[in-house]
Amino acid sequence: MILGDLTLRRLCSDRKMINPFHERTRYNGLTFGLSSAGYDVRIDRAVTLKSGQFALAATVEHFDMPLNVVGIVHDKSTWARQGLAVQNTVIEPGWRGYLTLELTNHSDTSIFIDDSTPIAQIIFHLVDQNTVGYEGKYQDQEAGPQPARFD
Repeated sequence: MILGDLTLRRLCSDRKMINPFHERTRYNGLTFGLSSAGYDVRIDRAVTLKSGQFALAATVEHFDMPLNVVGIVHDKSTWARQGLAVQNTVIEPGWRGYLTLELTNHSDTSIFIDDSTPIAQIIFHLVDQNTVGYEGKYQDQEAGPQPARFD
């Protein structure tokens, strides 16, 4: 089941699932914050991607996921129509930290993304039972994009 705005607002109020939390807000011609069935996040610093280039970026928002909720990161349609792909990252139940995003420019021209600009949307799903929770190497991820970690 996909979580709607009332449930997301309650989770963000009661346990700070997303911090800072914003109601639907417009910035640089794009929206971020709560939508009817998800939450749109912002990029923490400016990024320029040349054609075919890949980069890591991070969200302004910090996450503290409940043990029965999983988040799936998706492209924002305005960016996707310009050739920018945000790889579909999974935010596991119990995970905490600033989300690192993987960005790829599939267009023939450079793409500039200013800091604090809305960059991706997250759809949250209810897991049918509480899980043990994320215990991996990216737990409590710090601000700023984090590189891949190999054990």
